[in-house]
Amino acid sequence: MQNVGQNQSRVIFSLCFLSSPYLVVSGNANRMLPIHTSGEISGCTATLVNMAETEHHSGSSPEDDTPPIPVCQNFMVPKKEISMFPDMGKWKRSQAYADYMGFILTLNEGVKGKKLTCEYKVSETIEKLLVLLGTLDRWIDETPPEDQPSRFGNKAYRTWYAKLDQEAEGLVAAVIPEDKAAAAPEIAVYLKEAVGNSTRIDYGTGHEAAFAIFLCCLCKIGALRVDDQLAIIFKVFDRYLEVMRKLQKTYRMEPAGSQGVWGLDDFQFLPFIWGSSQFVDHPTLEPKHFVDEKVVNENHHDYMFLECIKFINEMKTGPFAEHSNQLWNISAVPTWSKVNQGLIRMYKAECLEKFPVIQHFKFGSLISIQPVKP
Repeated sequence: MQNVGQNQSRVIFSLCFLSSPYLVVSGNANRMLPIHTSGEISGCTATLVNMAETEHHSGSSPEDDTPPIPVCQNFMVPKKEISMFPDMGKWKRSQAYADYMGFILTLNEGVKGKKLTCEYKVSETIEKLLVLLGTLDRWIDETPPEDQPSRFGNKAYRTWYAKLDQEAEGLVAAVIPEDKAAAAPEIAVYLKEAVGNSTRIDYGTGHEAAFAIFLCCLCKIGALRVDDQLAIIFKVFDRYLEVMRKLQKTYRMEPAGSQGVWGLDDFQFLPFIWGSSQFVDHPTLEPKHFVDEKVVNENHHDYMFLECIKFINEMKTGPFAEHSNQLWNISAVPTWSKVNQGLIRMYKAECLEKFPVIQHFKFGSLISIQPVKP
């Protein structure tokens, strides 16, 4: 049993998580960050929402050849634009921020109350993305870790990454429509950014965000459509997580910018958001159940959140409340809807409003640093 002090701290955390317009950062009550109201897409140009609206107004079906939204054809290789802390205002006012949050929140709504094992359409583009991720997986098998004195950061990862660096444009070109081939160099940058850093041999939420941006770009050029929403998360993103976990274990990658016990997770964040949405209005499983290893083992095939917990349980030893304190605190929140809303607020504050994360983001024609048009 957890001690009384831990239970009291969990209750205090859950109350803050639920009711405050501010978020306590990293367990330090003296560090408070203003945050936006959770769950709102207002002010965001949500790519998939726009796609849905376009199809609704035009009466077109997903099979129509007309692209869902107009896309600028002047593609460019993305570059960094956030070099100093004052640039963060430019990021939060940008079309990139609006598009990214709109994309995340739209998918969050799309998976609400649905299992990983539910039925959904798997398009040709989704199949091609699974082939791409299968290629990355195979390269891991072909690039075994080296014998080295250092326990972490196996240098064989750099050999694996060099292969991706060389082949990325070709991999992307095989996924996108031929008439959008010019977009391959721009989109490939996000694929390369999504698998970790080859210099530091680390991986974190910024790399995870790059993969979400990669998928967002595919939506913006029309390669992915409205009816791909479930497959984007349940097929593609879930497979991406499998490959990233294999990378992390094979090459002993370091967590990028880890907050240790005060962080939500060493490597991921988005699957906790989307995974909590899957549980909304579940008739029996409540947030308190995800710390029960028996519940996790019996249900992880259906829920992304529990897949994450299962991986943590495999990788870490000791009491859950000690090695994953933030998650243990969240298990005291009464409903999955509140967990989902709180995690969205936390993601904005802990990831999207942190200069050490955003300074590495790259911007081009599809993910634009230009301000949102009024």
